[in-house]
Amino acid sequence: MADIFIGLISGTSRDGVDAVLVDIDESSLHIQAKIRHPYPDELYASLDFAVRSPDTLTVDEIGRLDASIGACFRDAARALLKQANLKPADVSAIGSHGQTLRHRPDADPPFTLQIGDPAVIATGTGITTVADFRRADVALGGQGAPLVPIFHEWLLRSDELDRAVVNIGGIANLTLLPADKSPVIGFDTGPGNTLLDAWIRSARGHAFDRSGRWAAEGRIDSSLLSRCLADPYFEAPPPKSTGFEYFNLDWLAALGAAQLEAVDVQATLCAVTADSIAAAILRHAKRTQQLFVCGGGVHNEELMRRLASRLPEMQVASTGALGLDPDWVEACAFAWLADRTLKGLPGNLPSVTGASRAAVLGAVFPA
Repeated sequence: MADIFIGLISGTSRDGVDAVLVDIDESSLHIQAKIRHPYPDELYASLDFAVRSPDTLTVDEIGRLDASIGACFRDAARALLKQANLKPADVSAIGSHGQTLRHRPDADPPFTLQIGDPAVIATGTGITTVADFRRADVALGGQGAPLVPIFHEWLLRSDELDRAVVNIGGIANLTLLPADKSPVIGFDTGPGNTLLDAWIRSARGHAFDRSGRWAAEGRIDSSLLSRCLADPYFEAPPPKSTGFEYFNLDWLAALGAAQLEAVDVQATLCAVTADSIAAAILRHAKRTQQLFVCGGGVHNEELMRRLASRLPEMQVASTGALGLDPDWVEACAFAWLADRTLKGLPGNLPSVTGASRAAVLGAVFPA
């Protein structure tokens, strides 16, 4: 018998909450309802400033953001219940990733910080909420990211073909699923949409490059592309994870992007994302036969074209080809991870994060 869970996440694009209601049984997951709940403009601006200017934040400002984002997550869950015509008692639990404010697994001491007060979610919905998934893995010496590979393994692994799954959100994260049941490998390959979105926002005032049309108009600057891909992060071995703390407009400015036509920078950044993903697959799993893409980047036609051209021997498709809507994979993953937590089952893969052992992840906030 399937149990019903809600998954909530706001990714590195920081534009609002993805919320899904799913039923989960032993071997499958089905989406029953889904909504995208945007942040109010004022909250988005405050969060964006906090992320870009962390050294200026006060404790009061962090506290207000934590409570306000928690309220948005709560409202997203309420809206989802209304859409599905369900009562809180119908849902086993909410899995809330929260909003990453800072991710520093290689700092001394290492830390990761996701905000969005889960007590506000639990008390405001009447549904037990599981949250704060990443910190246990970091405490065990892991990167705390990516966490979705264990979900990819459960739902998308094949016994016959070597597969890879790449989620292209703000940061691109890769899962390698060998058919021979050898350990899963997963890591952040580098920027996904974060530089593309930041550049078009600064140059044209648009939130993102719809379908990659602006990038398609530009010319890839081979010199800038080479300078970008020469960054040590791309060659570093896994386990590894990164974020907007590293790949941002300051990083790009240091490479001389401002000297080029803005449209050519956009085209080059599209190539950076595609080429870094392709290079990671070829370096670590060159026998991969199928690559399935999810996240917002799946809608960037220029990015998908470039990715397929760099991997001509592989089948490149959306996770939709496997029956999993590419826009909701991460939200589904955190619903599933909440189920794991309540069952006392591990939610991390040490082969992915580098943690010293598998562990039950998250903290439980009873309704």
